[in-house]
Amino acid sequence: MEPGCLSRSTRRLILAVPIWHPSENFGARRDVAQPDMVMLHYTAMTSAEGARDWLCNPEAQVSAHYVIAEDGRLWQLVAEEQRAWHAGVGAWGQICDVNSHSIGIEIANTGDQPFPEPQMVVLEDLLRGMMDRWSIPAHRVIGHSDAALGRKIDPGARFDWRRLARQGLSIWPEARDPGDFWQDAARFGYVFEEAQKDVVLNAFRLRFRPWAAGPLDDTDRALMADLAARWTCD
Repeated sequence: MEPGCLSRSTRRLILAVPIWHPSENFGARRDVAQPDMVMLHYTAMTSAEGARDWLCNPEAQVSAHYVIAEDGRLWQLVAEEQRAWHAGVGAWGQICDVNSHSIGIEIANTGDQPFPEPQMVVLEDLLRGMMDRWSIPAHRVIGHSDAALGRKIDPGARFDWRRLARQGLSIWPEARDPGDFWQDAARFGYVFEEAQKDVVLNAFRLRFRPWAAGPLDDTDRALMADLAARWTCD
């Protein structure tokens, strides 16, 4: 049967089957029995294959568990049980070794382009499976920008977090009475010092208000209050 004759559900199943392309850049998870987070990235490269190969190059000293190409091809580089090297220096809530706690997914994108439908479909299927396998709740699916404040901005302003939230694969806040933005940000999971307040606001807006600009406002406060009330990092 020609690919064009396949049903949509069948095409999704075929696309979501990972191709094993092993990386040497991994190790054992440290003091963690199993992953309890997922971190999303974009590759910031023009070629999905180039990103895949870089993540498999021992000289790179970086890796991820999965890479998803624009057309939906899915490569698995590291077994989910192992610790890939994708998060770098950063923290989320009480977790400082994010690599040991997380599964890393690299999404082929330069950072300034939309994420194609085949790619998003495969990402959604992949997330459903791993969240079920490891009992990872939706609020533990985060972006690299959340944990690497001021250092990383992926998966970027073009990524559709709200789409994932509608399927229970991430979260999306609703406005409630505004609170103390910075206290609520810490309760939600952002880890920062006084001098980093600007980058916290930038990271929050990048994910939840990518169109917003200017100083902190009551909409920021109202949305962050909801995040802290419903999804604390504890």
